[in-house]
Amino acid sequence: MQAHKVHMDRTRDPVDLVFPPAFNAAAAFLDRHLEEGRGERPALRSAEGDVTYGALAERANRFGNALLATGLASGDRLLMVVRDGPEFFYTFWGAIKAGIIPIPVNTFLTSGEYGFLIENSECAAVVHSPELADVVLFAAEDLKAAVGSFLATSGAGSLSDIANEASPELDPAPATPEAECFWLYSSGSTGPPKGVIHRHRDMVVTSERFGQGIVGIREDDIVYCASKLFFSYGFGGGMTFPLWAGATSVITPERTTADLSFDMIDRYRPTVFFGVPTLYAQQIHAAEQSPHDMSSIRIAVSAGEALPAHVYEQARDVFGFKILDGIGSTEALHIFISNRIGDVKPGTSGKAVPGYDVRIVDEEGRSCAPEEIGTLHVRGQSNAVAYWKNPDKTEATMLGDWLNTGDMYFLDAEGYYVNAGRGDDMLKVGGMWCSPIEIEAHLIKHPVVLEAAVVGRADEDDLVKPEAFVVLRADAEPSDELEADLTAFCKAGLAGYKYPRWFTFVDEIPKTTTGKIQRFKLRRAQQ
Repeated sequence: MQAHKVHMDRTRDPVDLVFPPAFNAAAAFLDRHLEEGRGERPALRSAEGDVTYGALAERANRFGNALLATGLASGDRLLMVVRDGPEFFYTFWGAIKAGIIPIPVNTFLTSGEYGFLIENSECAAVVHSPELADVVLFAAEDLKAAVGSFLATSGAGSLSDIANEASPELDPAPATPEAECFWLYSSGSTGPPKGVIHRHRDMVVTSERFGQGIVGIREDDIVYCASKLFFSYGFGGGMTFPLWAGATSVITPERTTADLSFDMIDRYRPTVFFGVPTLYAQQIHAAEQSPHDMSSIRIAVSAGEALPAHVYEQARDVFGFKILDGIGSTEALHIFISNRIGDVKPGTSGKAVPGYDVRIVDEEGRSCAPEEIGTLHVRGQSNAVAYWKNPDKTEATMLGDWLNTGDMYFLDAEGYYVNAGRGDDMLKVGGMWCSPIEIEAHLIKHPVVLEAAVVGRADEDDLVKPEAFVVLRADAEPSDELEADLTAFCKAGLAGYKYPRWFTFVDEIPKTTTGKIQRFKLRRAQQ
């Protein structure tokens, strides 16, 4: 077996993945396509034009050689503050092929947040998009002595300039399937971001298990992922899944809005679309005012937060496609529970992706009975090795082969997994567990509610009850009558103890750049 060839027995479910002892992921994702005759096929499409698989492999080689020419060595860490575009692909895969460990990070952060990431990662160099130079260099002002170099991806004296003079040939650095390959930082929805260490094999595992096994991405597909590449969901949907299949990925650096997503779909006519629930809801509301043609999409995927059944049903009715909702994590790299084509139950995350084992346990570590809420654990070949410089969190989360996701779930009577929120988001009301997600999903069914987020709040007896933060549609105004109507609406559709006791109307719900509700900010607003 060649050093970058993975043996895949597709007659088995799940597909057997057998890795050779010597394995560099960059060769498997790039060089393989040249050997299989895809060199002239488009790998990337963007406003900058198309990039073929042949050009992608060559530029990645040149960027890898350019990184080595700057003094980086195998095993060094490279922080990437790079917007979505061809240079992201060149830098990421070139680094891996050269034996350097790339760390793509959020491109929408502040200088202070970049300063934390530069210092925490102990990176040897930083590569950034030229548009982000000011914020990155300001962040690094006090850290320049500890970091070897800061390079823009393009412009005079940039990494691209160095790559233009570098060799187009680069042998893959020696590696094994289990060797450290790249990091992603967690989103920071519950605290400071944590560096999540992944191996060379992990991208292959998720691409096979989910990209092929569930979504079924084909060589002739055009894939558009609305989430950015630094986010594990976008990392798979926008890069590794289409590359593994030999398909075409559509990329854009701008922050995604409903209008931008419609423009991208009109222009590139993708066949596979990765979105998040908030975006789907925004698209549905926008389409009520101005219809949009989404007919090119044969498969739509959702993750990042639970997809309410109401949003699923509206998307099906308005756009004509069924959304495959699932749950994944940065630590597992991508989705490990999902609905699938021909087997969708709205309002659930679906069933375990073949190749992954999942369990739900109580506070004592015992298996929960069906319908009993507990903590979700997952076991699979793509689970991360550790958190960087955080042994306590590593020990608490990575339990041997199992990963404690921190998500609360239950298995319903039909064998589908149902999301009940994060462990620290669950509410105990009247002695009974209450999921904020269930309340939020019901609230957005009301015709004037655009978005909702629910957290616990102590009443006059210091007992916890639900409070709802609500974003209204443009044609609605807060009023006592509306609060009474929302209360009655919740009482009619939820168990008696679950209705919100307070409604706070806000202009927006605080979220991470990856779309997760920042409930801690809502709790802080209560104080």
